[in-house]
Amino acid sequence: MNSIVNYFSHVPDSHRVILLAVCLIAFGNVELLFSFKKSNHKLKHILNNMLFMLPAAPIQFIIGLLVIFTIKYTEQNHFGILNMLPFKANYLISFVVGFMLLDFFEYVYHVIMHKIKRLWMFHLVHHSDRELTVSTTLREHPIETGLRLLFLVVWVFISGISFWALLFRQFIQIASNVFVHANFRINEKIDKVVSALFVTPNMHQVHHHFEQPYTDKNYGDVLSIWDRLFGTYITADADELEFGVDTYFDRKENTNFATLIKIPFGKYRQSSKKF
Repeated sequence: MNSIVNYFSHVPDSHRVILLAVCLIAFGNVELLFSFKKSNHKLKHILNNMLFMLPAAPIQFIIGLLVIFTIKYTEQNHFGILNMLPFKANYLISFVVGFMLLDFFEYVYHVIMHKIKRLWMFHLVHHSDRELTVSTTLREHPIETGLRLLFLVVWVFISGISFWALLFRQFIQIASNVFVHANFRINEKIDKVVSALFVTPNMHQVHHHFEQPYTDKNYGDVLSIWDRLFGTYITADADELEFGVDTYFDRKENTNFATLIKIPFGKYRQSSKKF
């Protein structure tokens, strides 16, 4: 465990970029072999989603500095939940508890982004993708990137998580997020076992179904336990799934980068379907 702590205490930012690239390539190749739904605009779709990385990079760098400052503050002032517990010195227990705390906070963040109308307008840019693939992981409005990281600052402040534990969790989170957005499904029997604890592609694909109530279910980040605990877990037949958002189903709106950037600043659209 000491070697893990030492690595993540000094890991270069480039290693996260490499991990993301490896996961995108690896799961992208699995998509080619075992696609759940066929894509007619594969290269165009990937390039369009990759454009979101350009405005995200400076935002991640700037707010990343604030995250580091917050971690140093909580450590120096012994603030946060983890710093108040007796097992802080036990790396394994501290990491597991910290991981679960941040995963719960990510669940809360995800619910907030769905329930507050103006925030949903930013988050729906991600949901508007009608071809759910590994590249959808990159499809995040730059303002949502900023919001997500500012929420992370709050979560770090509350939890008191260590720098190495946060980085370790982020590595797991990167691999998990690419995996669950992949355009393939795992065996239903295996999924039933794995999804009892972890979010799977089968589970997350339901969250990306274009209609309610499915869109407002299965909020989990890495762990699925919060959805089960708070009654937001739901299943759906694979054959019925169609990705996107019902209020932005026109491909002219959901496939153009410039149009997608402008969506959150437009008028809120109410779904015509009642549930």
